[in-house]
Amino acid sequence: MREEMTGALLAWYRANKRILPWRDKNNAYYTWVSEIMLQQTRVEAVKPYFTRFITELPDIPALAECREEKLLKLWEGLGYYSRVRNMQQAAIQMTEEYNGKLPESFSQLLSLKGIGRYTAGAIASIAYGIPVPAVDGNVLRVVTRITENSEDIMKPSLRKKIEADLQEIIPQDHPGDFNQAMMELGAVICVPNGQPKCEECPVKDFCQARLHGTTDKYPVKAPKKSRTVENRTVLVIQDGERTAIRKRPSKGLLAGLYELPNRPGHLSREEALEYAESLELEPLYIQKLPEAKHIFSHIEWRMTGYLIRVASLERTREPEILFVEKKETDKEYAIPSAFGAYVKYMKEEVV
Repeated sequence: MREEMTGALLAWYRANKRILPWRDKNNAYYTWVSEIMLQQTRVEAVKPYFTRFITELPDIPALAECREEKLLKLWEGLGYYSRVRNMQQAAIQMTEEYNGKLPESFSQLLSLKGIGRYTAGAIASIAYGIPVPAVDGNVLRVVTRITENSEDIMKPSLRKKIEADLQEIIPQDHPGDFNQAMMELGAVICVPNGQPKCEECPVKDFCQARLHGTTDKYPVKAPKKSRTVENRTVLVIQDGERTAIRKRPSKGLLAGLYELPNRPGHLSREEALEYAESLELEPLYIQKLPEAKHIFSHIEWRMTGYLIRVASLERTREPEILFVEKKETDKEYAIPSAFGAYVKYMKEEVV
């Protein structure tokens, strides 16, 4: 039955797989970059980022040598910036130890910064034909539905058990296709947060959840802890030509990225003007901006904002503040999407 299920899955994948810019390229670097980008990000959103990244940084040595400012700008909008910083550290290691190439060993791949068991399994199987499983969220969902496994999918013990089970059935001659087929099945057929397309599923005859009408009960996931809510006030400070931005600290949330000046709490108009004056700026005009919200993994920012026009941005008491023209931020400075609701006011006049 296992061989029959695997055969049906592979046949379906080869006939229906999506055309993706990193797929079927026989390029370990492409596989690595795409898998890191796809963590926490949808396929359609990743496509343009992947193409731009590969165009600018076509190989591991280029990634290793890239300036941080450029690297973060290429990643801008994808979020979770530690991913690309880890990639660069791994690229430096590979340049020094592996002649600028991804090692052809599962254990060596695991030793690289930012590469866990799933990513190592994906690279090893897809790029090098090594028969090791790659278990991501899609695969966990597919397997727990097929087997009606009610264990918490966040438990490492369950992931290890599923890896061991898949290791027994992964085809020795087509491990990359098998792993991609499992991921694809979870992405387009055995979908989350909705009704799976069971009638289109190539392995529906082997699925216990479909047989018993329990697909909505799997996978089982323990409730998340509630997020910490933080109120913030974001300030778009301009002199007409330039806008004030500053670099965040090198450690912590959004480390090393640029941001619009902001303060804890929801400031009144008077408090916002007082802050601008404390920077030794001369406010001429203030306008309330809409409220916005941004959710990180464990923190939720609830933001309000002000547009403040000042007489000049020649100097300020905060040396880390930069005064940049609106067009510069598009090319040079990576401002995270957390500030997206207010960044747009750097690029258009507000009446």
